[in-house]
Amino acid sequence: MEALQCIETRRSVRKFKAEAISHEVMGEIVKAASFAPSWKNTQVTRYVVVENPELKSKIANDAVLGFTYNTGTIEKAAALVVVTMIHGRSGFEKDGSYSTSKEDRWEVFDAGIATQTFCLAAHEKGVGSVIMGIFDEDKVAELIELEEGRKVAALIAVGYPDEEPAVPKRKEVEELVRFL
Repeated sequence: MEALQCIETRRSVRKFKAEAISHEVMGEIVKAASFAPSWKNTQVTRYVVVENPELKSKIANDAVLGFTYNTGTIEKAAALVVVTMIHGRSGFEKDGSYSTSKEDRWEVFDAGIATQTFCLAAHEKGVGSVIMGIFDEDKVAELIELEEGRKVAALIAVGYPDEEPAVPKRKEVEELVRFL
């Protein structure tokens, strides 16, 4: 699949087939995502793939802040990918000071780039995905026993698509860009 085709055809998928994603395919997706750029090549993004149905259900029911739409999506997904980041590396100088006025928020930027790269790689492999942002970060971290020094950035429900979502309306280029 060509890059522009991949970007233009990737959709948020919320309905999945019951088929599991092999560890080999998931590894290929993570490998592709590892090429996402990051602050001074710090590569702070890490992935926790939750396949265990009981743990997925626990996250779906106890950590989505009452947003039940995400509950069903997570429970029906083949896996839930918890995107995490190593805290305290992106945006810092070697002496520990901030490099820019964005301070430590570069880690979220890096995790976002890696998350989108992950989803594009998944799409190329025929795996659907939806990035979810409504969740209790501390509860998810507790449930997956996240290592100290890491933070949860996003959740991605993944699976083989059982739907073909329509293309959402896009803004016109003229509304998105300004040339000086």
